[in-house]
Amino acid sequence: MFLSLPTSLSIPRLQDRTDDPVRPEPENAIPGIWLAAGALISLVALTALMAWEQLRIDPWAASTLSLSAVAALAGVVLYTRRRPDTRAQQIARDISEYVGLFALICLMGATATYPLSAGSHGFVDPWLQRTDALLHFNWLALYDLVAAHRSLQLLGTIAYQSIYVTPALLLGYFAWANRRAEARLFIVTFWLAAVLTLLLFPFIPAEGPLAFLWRGPIPYMPESALYQASLIPELRQHALHHVDLGALRGLVSAPSFHTASAVLYIAASWSIRPLRWPLLALNLAMLLSTPVEGTHYLTDMIVGAVVAIVALIIVAQVNAALTLKDDG
Repeated sequence: MFLSLPTSLSIPRLQDRTDDPVRPEPENAIPGIWLAAGALISLVALTALMAWEQLRIDPWAASTLSLSAVAALAGVVLYTRRRPDTRAQQIARDISEYVGLFALICLMGATATYPLSAGSHGFVDPWLQRTDALLHFNWLALYDLVAAHRSLQLLGTIAYQSIYVTPALLLGYFAWANRRAEARLFIVTFWLAAVLTLLLFPFIPAEGPLAFLWRGPIPYMPESALYQASLIPELRQHALHHVDLGALRGLVSAPSFHTASAVLYIAASWSIRPLRWPLLALNLAMLLSTPVEGTHYLTDMIVGAVVAIVALIIVAQVNAALTLKDDG
């Protein structure tokens, strides 16, 4: 678990060879059938949400076919290497499992924002802005600073997009080091944080500070642009009927899932000495970029951090209880 991981770690040495015999499977890893069941339940819930709001995914669209092909490839690797003979096969199997599950969670989470947006009402930007004012956070001043400096724009974009880099490093390391228990705990915690975010989102939908606060021509368009302000009303009016998996836009302003992800990434990497400080720096940079590039209020970020902490605590407590039960 993230909150009580062992401090003595077994870091793979440079002389480790991928053609070595497979390593013993960790005994305390979450059973794979549980992960499969969670993914299936999530998929069923998403399908029901899409049907309720009369939204469709074109199965023959190029993006859908491409993603299906990647999923099929991961499934083939998992099945053919389920009993690996070498370390290379074991690593390939684990990477396919970890990356496949993580990508599926991200894909389902982003897709779920569409039917949830369609069923939401109003915007809470005035409340979020008032809370930011109480916290003495001036979003417009920060945006003006970034808009006036091209270097800050480039650095902010890179940092904001690193949300995909950190999990690749973490999951790759977990597969290489044969740390299946930690990998699966990380994936479960990420899934729970996504679920909590989606449950809260319909109660606090927002356009975002760029749409709500800025007036006049926009000198710099951040990564998140004005998607919440444009797509959410369209979905509510049922003017949009098809969701393109290749052009998904996360429509959640609060809680900030970039913030929740950063907290989870830092927690997961803290016990990995080679990755601890680089990933801490990378995710702090991502957090600094999130208000502008993610068009988030500071309040969004605080709620996102709370979501991540709650997910960490719940998974840690449940895992501890299950471990004690097994020992008993």
